[in-house]
Amino acid sequence: MAINENKLTKGQIRKLNALRKSLGDKIADKAFAQWLKSQPAKAVATKSDPVAEKLVAAMASLSKDKAFNLGRKGYVVKRAKGKGAKGFVAEKAG
Repeated sequence: MAINENKLTKGQIRKLNALRKSLGDKIADKAFAQWLKSQPAKAVATKSDPVAEKLVAAMASLSKDKAFNLGRKGYVVKRAKGKGAKGFVAEKAG
């Protein structure tokens, strides 16, 4: 049973190597495959950025406006810097 080590995490590779050192290759590969099947699958949950959601909500009214064009690369919105600076600055990206 060949195990594809490229798809394993760093911790899983360490566990596999430790098993191979202590049990030998054949037994270790069988034991590791069984252990890997018993592990629960991780559900990848993406965290939403609350600031980004507020920006999208604020610009939602402009989504159908043909005169409003962000271009292909878009813009970068930053907090204004400098003495007495208030608000935000939008710069054209790239």
